[in-house]
Amino acid sequence: MILDLLRHGETEQGGLRGSLDDALTEKGWAQMRDAVAEAGPWQVLVSSPLQRCARFADELGARLHLPVQREAGLQELHFGDWEGRSAAQIMEDQADALGRFWSDPYACTPPNGEPVEAFAERVLAGVERLGQQHAGKRVLLVTHGGVMRLLLARARGMPREHLLQVEVAHGALVRLVLRDDGQWAEAH
Repeated sequence: MILDLLRHGETEQGGLRGSLDDALTEKGWAQMRDAVAEAGPWQVLVSSPLQRCARFADELGARLHLPVQREAGLQELHFGDWEGRSAAQIMEDQADALGRFWSDPYACTPPNGEPVEAFAERVLAGVERLGQQHAGKRVLLVTHGGVMRLLLARARGMPREHLLQVEVAHGALVRLVLRDDGQWAEAH
C-alpha cells in the first residue's frame, strides 16, 4: 500500500487546535489544492472527520469521483486545557509543562489532554485498518500535523521523545510505503 499523507492547510484560528473543529482560511484551501495539483492518482480517499480535513477531502473526492472514508482514529491529539492556546500563551502560566511536553511528549500530557501513548495507539490502529482494507492500493489520507509527525517519526526510526522535532507544514504532502515486513518507509 502507498499512503500519501496530506496535512490540512491554515485554519481560521491559531494555536493548538487538537479536537477543535475550525474551518480553513482561503490560504489553507489554496495550500491543499496546490499540494495535490500534480499528485496522485489515488484509488482511495480517507479523511479525519474534522472539517479542516473533511471539507477539502469531500471537494477532492467530488472532483476525482471517489467516495471519502471518514476515519475518527486519525484525528489530531486532544490537547486538553491547551486547546485553542498558542505556545506563547501557554508559556505565560505553564512554561515548565510546555517545555517538558516539547522535549518528550510521551512523558508529559497536557492538562486534561490525551496521553500521546494513547494517541499513538489510536493512530497506529487506524492506519493498520487502512492497510487491511486497502492493501495494494494508493491511498490519500487528509489528516493533521500530529498524525503525520507520529507516522513520519516511526518511518524514520526516530526515538519517540523526538516526535515533535518532525516538521510538517500546513498543506504538506508526504508519501509512505508499506514494506513487505509490515513497516512503513518514507518514499522520496
